Parts: sequence; C-alpha cells; structure tokens
Amino acid sequence: MLDASDGTVGASPQAQSSPAADDVRVQLETLLASPDLDATARARRFLRYVVEETLAGRAERIKAYAIGTEVFERNADFDAQGDPVVRIEAGRLRRALERYYLSDGLSDPVVITIPKGGYVPHFAWRALPAEEADPVPVTVAPAPPADAPPPRRRTPWPVAIPMTVAVLALLGGLLLWRPWRDDASGIPPAPTHLAHGGPTLLVMPFEALGEPSAKTYADGLTEEILSQFARFKEITVLGRETARAIAPGTDIARIRRDLGVRYVLEGSVRTAAHRLRITGRLLDAQTGAVLWSQSYSEDSQARDLFTIQDDVARKVATAVAQPYGIIQRADQTRTGASPPDDLAAYGCTLRFYDYRAALTEESHAAIRACLERAVAAHPDYATAWAMLSVLYLDEDRFGFNARAEAGAPIQRSLEAARRAIRLDPENVRALQSLMMALFFARQPAEALEVGERAVVLNPNDTELLGEFGTCLGQAGAWQRGAELIEQALARNPGHSGYYSGVLAVYAYMRHDYERAETLIRQAALEKFPLYHFVAAVIYAQLGKASQAAEARDTFLRMRPTIFEHWDDEMAKRNYQPQDAAHFAEGARKAGFPVPARTAAETALEASASPH
Repeated sequence: MLDASDGTVGASPQAQSSPAADDVRVQLETLLASPDLDATARARRFLRYVVEETLAGRAERIKAYAIGTEVFERNADFDAQGDPVVRIEAGRLRRALERYYLSDGLSDPVVITIPKGGYVPHFAWRALPAEEADPVPVTVAPAPPADAPPPRRRTPWPVAIPMTVAVLALLGGLLLWRPWRDDASGIPPAPTHLAHGGPTLLVMPFEALGEPSAKTYADGLTEEILSQFARFKEITVLGRETARAIAPGTDIARIRRDLGVRYVLEGSVRTAAHRLRITGRLLDAQTGAVLWSQSYSEDSQARDLFTIQDDVARKVATAVAQPYGIIQRADQTRTGASPPDDLAAYGCTLRFYDYRAALTEESHAAIRACLERAVAAHPDYATAWAMLSVLYLDEDRFGFNARAEAGAPIQRSLEAARRAIRLDPENVRALQSLMMALFFARQPAEALEVGERAVVLNPNDTELLGEFGTCLGQAGAWQRGAELIEQALARNPGHSGYYSGVLAVYAYMRHDYERAETLIRQAALEKFPLYHFVAAVIYAQLGKASQAAEARDTFLRMRPTIFEHWDDEMAKRNYQPQDAAHFAEGARKAGFPVPARTAAETALEASASPH
C-alpha cells in the first residue's frame, strides 16, 4: 500500500514489493475497461477517485464526505452519517472487485482491493515478479508539467507478456479486417453463443434528458438493469459494449439484421429539480411493435437515488424477463400455433410454463416427452434438464403419468436436477428443481437451503418465489411462505391460480375458512386433482355439505387410491404433525376415507402425553 506521508512505497519489507504507481494505473485502466467488472458507471468513478487520490499521496482525504461531494455530486451540506450512499456503494464495489479477481481477473498481475472499515485502496502483486528478487524502494513521482512529454513507463513481466500477445492479436485482426466492405455498419457481429433458440435481448443505453445530472442517473440505471437481466438464465442479454457501439437513432430493423436480436429495451431518464421521470419500453425487433411500456416517477429527496435505481431496475427486469413475463408471452404467441411434436427445444421450455399454469395430466405427458427430446438433442441445455426434473417429480407428487419401468420418479427428478446444476451452477431454474426434488425426497432442510441460495441469485423470479414459498409453508413456516407467494402474485397476477391455491391452504391452516374459500374459488384449477381435495376440506369446515360432496366425488374420480397411503403423502410433503392432522380432520368431515388414526395424530398424542 502507498504511504501517503512521503509518496514512497511503505517502509515494511512487504511494501518494498508493492506495485509501482504506473503498474497500479495500468491495472486501474484494465478494471475500468473490463465488461467483467460488475460495477456501475458511478462505482467505476468511485474506484478511479480513490485510486488516483492514493497514488497522489492524498489518502488521508479519502473520507465519506469527500467521496459524496466529489464523486456523487452531493451538495456541500452532505451528511455522511445520515446518507449511507457512500457506504452502500463501497460495499458493492468491494464485492464487484472480489468477484472479478476470483473469475476473469485471475491472471491480472496487480490486485486492487478496498479493505473494510475505510475507503483507501490497497495494491499488491498477485505473485511476486521475478525482476524484484533484489528490490529497490520505488518513489511515486509527482505529476509532470502539462507541457512535459509523458514519462516512459516500466512494464513488469506479468504485464508485458499478455500485452505482447494482445498487440500481436490486434495486428492480426487488423490484417483480416475489411473496412472497405460496402455493408459495413459499425454494429458488432451477432453473437454465436445463443443457446437453443431462446430469446435475445439488447439493452440500449438509457437516454438522458433535462438537467446535466440525468446522464449520471441514466448510466447507472442502464448498468443496474443489465445486472438484473443477467439473473434470468432463460434469455440471452447482449453485453453493454455491443449496445454502446450502436449509433443513436440506428434503425431497429438494421439492429435485428446485424445482431439477430429479437427484442430491444430502450428508455430515458429525465431530471428536473429533485424529480426523476424514468421511462422504459420493450420493442419487437422484427416488427418494431411496442410490446411493453412503463413510466416511473420518483422523488430523490424522499428516497436515496441508489434505492430508486435498484427498485426501478428490478421492476423493469421482472416485468420483461420473468417467467410468464412480456418476453415469454410474446414468444408463446410466435410458437403457440405449432403442435408439440414440431416444437424446437426452446418451444418446450415455453410450453412448460403453460403446463405449470394449468397443471393437467394431459399437458404433463406432452411436455415431458418434448423436454426429453430436447435434452437428447441438446444434452448441455441446463434449463431443459431442470424443467424435466420438475415433470419427473410431478409423476410422484401429483400422480401424473407415472412410468414404473423408468425407475423411481423422485430419483429421476434428483438426477435431472443435479445434471442441470453441474451444467450451470447459477441457473435459478436448476436450483429450483433441485430444491423441489430434495423437498419431496424428505430432505427439507437441504431443500430450503438450496431455495435460499436461489432467491439470493434472483429475487425477481416469480416462478421460484411461488415454489419456495410453498415449500416453506408445508415445512411449517407458513407466514414467510405466504409472504413470498403474495409477492409472486403481486408481480405475476396472470399465474394467480397456482398462488391462490397455496394461499388457500395457508388460510385453512390458520382456521380462516372464509378466506380459504375465497382463495380456492379464485384458483379455479378444475383439471388439477388436489384443487378439488383442498376445496372439499374447506367447504366441509364451513358446513357446506353439498359443495364439499361435489368436490370430494370429483377428486375421488381422479385419484381414487391416494388414501391407501395417506401417511406417506403427508410425510413426503413434509407437513408438520399439527397441519397433517388438521387436513385429516377436514378430510373426514368431507367424507374422504382417511385412516381412523393417522401417523400425524399418533405423533401429536405421543408428544402430548406425560413421560
């Protein structure tokens, strides 16, 4: 670390091998230019500021107030204690640097960190350079006069070798480049890694309108939206460099032709006094049609700007990219006319969400067969394996199209989920499928741990929130489970049947039978067997005998043998004894052939009796 008192590398033996100022600046520029540093434009300015101040010998000036006023453009009355903006951004920057050096920055020779407890950066070699076997203290030279020629920089071996390779690669690229092409457009070529025909999205830099500060807000919002979209693994989002290379006003048809994208997100940020007006819209690149548009009005005095930025970016990404969201519905419209046998691999994943919304045995068989063809053709398609895991699980938990000759469905579900995780450890759909399979394999603690990891990766995924909330509730955490399901319902009202059914169970467990009746009527999943069971027990508790009998008879026609192994059905769903006993009570009132004494009731009696 640089000693701010005299401008030399510190006096300790370790400090003698610290990078020189020029080495640090080379690394700083590498970081700031890297698309792999997951940091907003504001965070990058923060990093440049603290590094340059330290190199200039002014480390003692790097305080929250100075950063707030000089980097974040706060007024002179900025209260660093009351406004946590610097602490929040410093935490984000620390995490971004940690992730960078653990992944794409593994070969970088200089490591820049910001230790906790302050904002002064620390500089170190990743490995001690061979040329410093006999080290000599290095002085950070003062800045040269404006008219002086730039000093010649010493490039250490760890930097010189990759720089040489990069120069040779650049020269080779220039020899192959043909700038005289008639159709040269300045738009980078289309990416070649788009998997299995899924949707591709280009996020254009948001336009700044109004006051000069709008540019800062627009840059930060664009970066945060890109980060939010990256959490959804079922779409491919083109990187920020691709969008920045496109000239403003470029025709959308040309963007589609040159990049092959299906969708373009664009927007603007307008500032006036302390008011912000943020507008976003999603365009179909093929037709130019506006598929979605939304405006957000915010008061920067009422909420911190970073909170506004995060909240708006989350809302945009959730509306556009979530399961059952704008992109998925638009893609369903494009492929929906084809019969299942003719759907490509991506079409199978779209039909999976149709199945999840209706939960019918007929659609289960078709989608399972489609996904099995998809993974046979694309064995590296993690999302398809994850969805297939859920279909295998539903053979067990719902009794849909069970195939005894294929082996135990729960085991096939676990194997498919784990394969998806191996292919893509951060695929939320893969983590969701593993959570569900573990839960029904009677490993609820492990399942909920996986669910927590998945929610951290993508708290905007309503499909995940609904299923994780269901697992939490059945394991006894009904309050938190219901809160997550209500979040999913608020963000995705189009999938209300499934969510309303689980919330009806929650109301039933709380003995709020009137509320449970309202919710189960909203669910309206007539082709889903368990819907009729839940409806029957609710009606029975309300004393509505005719409705309970109708629902009971419908369920028994669909699943006549389930009561022969009632205890097993309750156990694999991990219901707490009191909840399973409550279900048994309502089932008897509805006229279901529940055993005279269930395992849950026996366990409750044993726990209540004195020892």
